[in-house]
Amino acid sequence: MREPAFLRQNKDKWLEYERMLFQENHEQLDPDRLAELYIQLTDDLAYARTFYPKSQTVRYLNGLAARTHLAIYKNKKEKKNRILSFWTTELPLIYRQAHKYMFYAFVFFTFSFLIGTLLAVHEDEFLRLVLSDGYVDMTIENIENGDPMGVYKESPSLPMFLRIAYNNIQVSFMAFALGIFLSVGTIWVLFQNGLMLGSFLTLFHKYGMISDALPVIYIHGTLELSAIVIAGGAGFMLGNSILFPGTFSRRQSIQKAANLGVKIIFGLIPIFLLAAFLESYITRLTEMPLALKLVIIILSLVFVVWYYVIYPITISREAKYMEANL
Repeated sequence: MREPAFLRQNKDKWLEYERMLFQENHEQLDPDRLAELYIQLTDDLAYARTFYPKSQTVRYLNGLAARTHLAIYKNKKEKKNRILSFWTTELPLIYRQAHKYMFYAFVFFTFSFLIGTLLAVHEDEFLRLVLSDGYVDMTIENIENGDPMGVYKESPSLPMFLRIAYNNIQVSFMAFALGIFLSVGTIWVLFQNGLMLGSFLTLFHKYGMISDALPVIYIHGTLELSAIVIAGGAGFMLGNSILFPGTFSRRQSIQKAANLGVKIIFGLIPIFLLAAFLESYITRLTEMPLALKLVIIILSLVFVVWYYVIYPITISREAKYMEANL
């Protein structure tokens, strides 16, 4: 059978499968129907691999079969394990799908940071434009008073924690939600934050305080900036779903990306809360030993790399291995 005929013959069936699989609550699906669905999909996949091995149809059916397997697997879980499985399985698999978008966000954020740094080095007015006159003057005053990191001691810890946590969660949500505008809104959020970071660090560099500032800033900045980049990745995923819907209708593609993106942002909330806690209660302890600062930074970086990069790759490979050996 030629591939176009194969597609026409099975298109309606596969679309029905998609509607079932991409509904929010898999627990409401009939397990017997899911098992039947999985058998039919694997038959179609085997046929496609045999007769159209290099076709996009193979990739499409393989993804559909893998998701069917995951739906069956989730239905076997008891409800009391739902929260645990979300953090240990579902969310990391979503991060794996978003890796290339997270990489795009990282590259663009880094590019914006470099632009902010270069412009701030050569133009004092640009530095004040980005950070505001009041903030620059306050920081210069703190440096002259021998307390360059005094900005982190300006307000009581609890109000500072609440304000920072709210602001960071809001920024991450905007980085994601504005991706609906073909990713342009996400680019703007990342661009703003990259410029601000580059300008902020340049200010300390101009006064010869960069070596003192970096260990303090990255106590909380390692988690905070990483989370913003990941949220930007969710925004790029949303924008890409509009531009390149693939085998889905554009509406289905947007719904899928939005669902995954919301879960990504929800998964970042604990990171933003921890970053806000560090900034409000720990960063202000500017006189703590450098070794302790480095321990916090290194542990934060190791966690980010492991949970958001290494672990998702590992668990994705395990899921594919299980699917291939069923």
